[in-house]
Amino acid sequence: MSAPGDVGHENRVEARRRAYHVRTMEQPAPPLPGFRLLPGHFDRDAQDGLMAAVIAATETAPFWRPSMPRTGQPLSVKMTNFGPLGWVTDRVGGYRYEPVHPETGAPWPPIPDALLELWEAVSGYPAPPEACLVNWYGPDSRMGLHVDLDEAATDAAVVSVSLGDKARFRVGGTARRGKTASMVLSSGDVVVLGGECRRAYHGVDRIYPGTSTLLPETVFPEGGRINLTMRRVTHA
Repeated sequence: MSAPGDVGHENRVEARRRAYHVRTMEQPAPPLPGFRLLPGHFDRDAQDGLMAAVIAATETAPFWRPSMPRTGQPLSVKMTNFGPLGWVTDRVGGYRYEPVHPETGAPWPPIPDALLELWEAVSGYPAPPEACLVNWYGPDSRMGLHVDLDEAATDAAVVSVSLGDKARFRVGGTARRGKTASMVLSSGDVVVLGGECRRAYHGVDRIYPGTSTLLPETVFPEGGRINLTMRRVTHA
Protein backbone atom coordinates (compact mmCIF):
# COMPACT_ATOMS: atom_id res chain seq x y z
CA MET A 1 0.00 0.00 0.00
CA SER A 2 1.33 3.44 -0.91
CA ALA A 3 2.07 6.01 1.78
CA PRO A 4 0.28 9.37 1.62
CA GLY A 5 3.35 11.02 0.10
CA ASP A 6 3.81 8.47 -2.66
CA VAL A 7 3.34 9.46 -6.30
CA GLY A 8 0.73 6.71 -6.77
CA HIS A 9 -1.35 8.05 -3.89
CA GLU A 10 -1.13 11.62 -5.22
CA ASN A 11 -2.21 10.46 -8.68
CA ARG A 12 -5.26 8.70 -7.25
CA VAL A 13 -6.20 11.79 -5.23
CA GLU A 14 -5.88 13.96 -8.35
CA ALA A 15 -7.99 11.47 -10.35
CA ARG A 16 -10.75 11.56 -7.73
CA ARG A 17 -10.62 15.36 -7.70
CA ARG A 18 -10.96 15.51 -11.47
CA ALA A 19 -13.80 12.96 -11.45
CA TYR A 20 -15.65 14.98 -8.82
CA HIS A 21 -15.12 18.14 -10.89
CA VAL A 22 -16.57 16.39 -13.96
CA ARG A 23 -19.60 15.14 -12.02
CA THR A 24 -20.32 18.57 -10.62
CA MET A 25 -19.95 20.14 -14.05
CA GLU A 26 -22.45 17.59 -15.44
CA GLN A 27 -24.96 18.31 -12.67
CA PRO A 28 -25.62 22.08 -12.58
CA ALA A 29 -27.16 23.57 -9.49
CA PRO A 30 -30.96 23.39 -9.54
CA PRO A 31 -33.44 24.53 -10.54
CA LEU A 32 -32.63 23.48 -14.10
CA PRO A 33 -33.55 25.62 -17.12
CA GLY A 34 -37.29 25.57 -17.68
CA PHE A 35 -38.20 26.10 -14.03
CA ARG A 36 -40.49 29.07 -13.35
CA LEU A 37 -41.97 30.32 -10.09
CA LEU A 38 -44.82 32.82 -10.38
CA PRO A 39 -45.43 34.08 -6.81
CA GLY A 40 -48.96 35.21 -6.03
CA HIS A 41 -50.19 34.56 -9.56
CA PHE A 42 -53.72 33.99 -8.25
CA ASP A 43 -55.13 36.60 -5.87
CA ARG A 44 -57.45 35.71 -3.00
CA ASP A 45 -60.64 35.99 -5.06
CA ALA A 46 -59.21 33.69 -7.73
CA GLN A 47 -58.04 31.25 -5.05
CA ASP A 48 -61.54 31.19 -3.57
CA GLY A 49 -62.92 30.41 -7.03
CA LEU A 50 -60.52 27.49 -7.47
CA MET A 51 -61.36 26.16 -4.01
CA ALA A 52 -65.06 26.31 -4.85
CA ALA A 53 -64.34 24.27 -8.00
CA VAL A 54 -62.41 21.67 -5.98
CA ILE A 55 -65.23 21.33 -3.44
CA ALA A 56 -67.82 21.01 -6.20
CA ALA A 57 -65.73 18.35 -7.92
CA THR A 58 -65.63 16.17 -4.80
CA GLU A 59 -69.40 15.71 -5.01
CA THR A 60 -68.87 13.27 -7.89
CA ALA A 61 -65.13 12.60 -7.51
CA PRO A 62 -64.44 12.41 -3.77
CA PHE A 63 -60.95 12.42 -2.30
CA TRP A 64 -59.46 8.97 -1.75
CA ARG A 65 -56.06 7.78 -0.56
CA PRO A 66 -53.99 6.10 -3.31
CA SER A 67 -51.46 3.37 -2.55
CA MET A 68 -48.01 2.46 -3.80
CA PRO A 69 -47.49 -0.25 -6.43
CA ARG A 70 -46.45 -3.68 -5.15
CA THR A 71 -46.30 -2.73 -1.45
CA GLY A 72 -49.80 -1.25 -1.19
CA GLN A 73 -48.50 1.37 1.25
CA PRO A 74 -50.90 4.34 1.33
CA LEU A 75 -49.64 7.73 0.17
CA SER A 76 -49.61 10.50 2.76
CA VAL A 77 -51.84 12.66 0.54
CA LYS A 78 -55.46 12.22 -0.48
CA MET A 79 -56.34 13.02 -4.04
CA THR A 80 -58.85 13.39 -6.84
CA ASN A 81 -58.64 14.71 -10.41
CA PHE A 82 -60.05 17.09 -13.00
CA GLY A 83 -59.99 16.38 -16.73
CA PRO A 84 -60.67 13.62 -19.25
CA LEU A 85 -57.91 11.55 -17.61
CA GLY A 86 -56.96 11.18 -13.96
CA TRP A 87 -53.74 9.92 -12.40
CA VAL A 88 -54.25 6.94 -10.09
CA THR A 89 -52.10 4.35 -8.38
CA ASP A 90 -52.73 1.16 -6.44
CA ARG A 91 -51.00 -2.07 -5.53
CA VAL A 92 -52.22 -4.04 -8.54
CA GLY A 93 -52.23 -1.58 -11.42
CA GLY A 94 -49.43 0.77 -10.43
CA TYR A 95 -49.05 4.32 -11.71
CA ARG A 96 -51.38 5.10 -14.60
CA TYR A 97 -54.07 7.37 -16.05
CA GLU A 98 -57.73 6.38 -16.05
CA PRO A 99 -60.87 8.11 -17.40
CA VAL A 100 -62.96 7.36 -14.30
CA HIS A 101 -62.71 7.56 -10.50
CA PRO A 102 -61.30 4.28 -9.07
CA GLU A 103 -63.97 4.03 -6.37
CA THR A 104 -67.12 5.56 -7.88
CA GLY A 105 -66.55 4.72 -11.55
CA ALA A 106 -67.73 8.24 -12.46
CA PRO A 107 -65.91 10.40 -15.04
CA TRP A 108 -63.67 13.12 -13.66
CA PRO A 109 -65.14 16.65 -13.64
CA PRO A 110 -63.80 19.07 -16.29
CA ILE A 111 -60.74 21.21 -15.67
CA PRO A 112 -61.81 24.71 -14.50
CA ASP A 113 -61.51 27.51 -17.05
CA ALA A 114 -59.10 29.46 -14.82
CA LEU A 115 -56.65 26.56 -14.96
CA LEU A 116 -57.00 26.13 -18.71
CA GLU A 117 -56.25 29.82 -19.14
CA LEU A 118 -53.18 29.43 -16.93
CA TRP A 119 -51.97 26.48 -19.00
CA GLU A 120 -52.38 28.43 -22.23
CA ALA A 121 -50.47 31.37 -20.76
CA VAL A 122 -47.45 29.54 -19.30
CA SER A 123 -47.08 26.03 -20.72
CA GLY A 124 -46.00 26.90 -24.26
CA TYR A 125 -47.67 23.68 -25.46
CA PRO A 126 -49.97 23.51 -28.51
CA ALA A 127 -52.59 21.28 -26.85
CA PRO A 128 -54.59 21.53 -23.61
CA PRO A 129 -53.86 19.54 -20.45
CA GLU A 130 -55.62 16.19 -20.15
CA ALA A 131 -55.25 15.70 -16.42
CA CYS A 132 -55.21 17.91 -13.35
CA LEU A 133 -54.24 16.13 -10.15
CA VAL A 134 -55.81 17.50 -6.98
CA ASN A 135 -53.63 16.55 -4.02
CA TRP A 136 -54.75 17.33 -0.48
CA TYR A 137 -51.77 17.61 1.88
CA GLY A 138 -52.67 17.33 5.55
CA PRO A 139 -50.46 18.85 8.29
CA ASP A 140 -48.15 15.81 8.28
CA SER A 141 -48.20 14.98 4.56
CA ARG A 142 -45.05 14.72 2.47
CA MET A 143 -44.14 13.88 -1.11
CA GLY A 144 -40.78 12.24 -1.69
CA LEU A 145 -38.49 13.22 -4.55
CA HIS A 146 -39.87 11.86 -7.82
CA VAL A 147 -40.04 12.52 -11.55
CA ASP A 148 -43.34 12.69 -13.48
CA LEU A 149 -42.76 10.14 -16.24
CA ASP A 150 -46.12 8.38 -16.56
CA GLU A 151 -47.01 10.53 -19.56
CA ALA A 152 -46.11 10.05 -23.22
CA ALA A 153 -45.99 13.83 -23.68
CA THR A 154 -42.89 14.53 -21.63
CA ASP A 155 -42.22 17.44 -23.96
CA ALA A 156 -45.09 19.29 -22.26
CA ALA A 157 -44.48 21.24 -19.07
CA VAL A 158 -46.03 20.34 -15.74
CA VAL A 159 -47.92 23.32 -14.29
CA SER A 160 -49.01 23.40 -10.65
CA VAL A 161 -50.92 25.77 -8.37
CA SER A 162 -50.58 25.97 -4.57
CA LEU A 163 -53.68 26.67 -2.47
CA GLY A 164 -53.86 26.88 1.32
CA ASP A 165 -51.04 26.36 3.80
CA LYS A 166 -47.45 27.10 2.85
CA ALA A 167 -45.24 24.19 1.80
CA ARG A 168 -41.52 23.64 1.45
CA PHE A 169 -40.93 22.53 -2.12
CA ARG A 170 -37.69 20.83 -3.17
CA VAL A 171 -36.38 20.51 -6.71
CA GLY A 172 -33.22 18.86 -7.94
CA GLY A 173 -31.69 17.68 -11.17
CA THR A 174 -32.09 14.57 -13.27
CA ALA A 175 -30.16 12.40 -10.77
CA ARG A 176 -32.00 11.25 -7.65
CA ARG A 177 -29.00 11.86 -5.41
CA GLY A 178 -27.97 15.12 -7.07
CA LYS A 179 -28.03 18.63 -5.70
CA THR A 180 -31.37 20.13 -4.68
CA ALA A 181 -32.78 23.56 -3.90
CA SER A 182 -35.77 24.31 -1.68
CA MET A 183 -38.26 27.15 -1.46
CA VAL A 184 -41.47 27.95 0.39
CA LEU A 185 -44.60 28.04 -1.76
CA SER A 186 -47.57 30.13 -0.66
CA SER A 187 -51.24 30.07 -1.58
CA GLY A 188 -51.72 31.39 -5.11
CA ASP A 189 -48.17 30.57 -6.28
CA VAL A 190 -47.63 28.81 -9.61
CA VAL A 191 -44.71 26.51 -10.49
CA VAL A 192 -43.84 25.48 -14.04
CA LEU A 193 -41.54 22.52 -14.69
CA GLY A 194 -40.63 22.72 -18.37
CA GLY A 195 -37.59 22.28 -20.57
CA GLU A 196 -34.75 20.46 -18.85
CA CYS A 197 -36.57 20.79 -15.53
CA ARG A 198 -39.41 18.60 -16.84
CA ARG A 199 -37.29 15.57 -15.90
CA ALA A 200 -36.06 16.97 -12.59
CA TYR A 201 -36.67 15.25 -9.26
CA HIS A 202 -38.98 17.26 -7.02
CA GLY A 203 -41.10 16.83 -3.90
CA VAL A 204 -42.64 18.43 -0.84
CA ASP A 205 -40.66 18.29 2.42
CA ARG A 206 -43.26 19.66 4.79
CA ILE A 207 -46.45 21.66 5.28
CA TYR A 208 -46.68 24.71 7.55
CA PRO A 209 -50.05 24.27 9.29
CA GLY A 210 -52.18 27.31 10.03
CA THR A 211 -50.48 29.62 7.53
CA SER A 212 -53.63 30.06 5.41
CA THR A 213 -57.37 30.45 5.98
CA LEU A 214 -58.33 29.43 2.44
CA LEU A 215 -59.50 25.86 3.10
CA PRO A 216 -62.90 25.89 4.88
CA GLU A 217 -62.88 23.85 8.09
CA THR A 218 -66.31 22.42 7.30
CA VAL A 219 -64.83 20.60 4.29
CA PHE A 220 -61.19 20.25 5.34
CA PRO A 221 -61.27 19.77 9.13
CA GLU A 222 -57.50 19.14 9.21
CA GLY A 223 -56.76 22.21 7.10
CA GLY A 224 -53.71 21.76 4.92
CA ARG A 225 -52.79 22.48 1.33
CA ILE A 226 -54.32 21.73 -2.05
CA ASN A 227 -51.98 21.32 -4.99
CA LEU A 228 -53.41 21.39 -8.53
CA THR A 229 -51.04 19.85 -11.08
CA MET A 230 -51.84 19.97 -14.80
CA ARG A 231 -50.25 17.51 -17.22
CA ARG A 232 -50.54 16.62 -20.87
CA VAL A 233 -50.65 12.82 -21.10
CA THR A 234 -50.64 12.06 -24.84
CA HIS A 235 -48.69 13.73 -27.62
CA ALA A 236 -50.30 16.72 -29.30
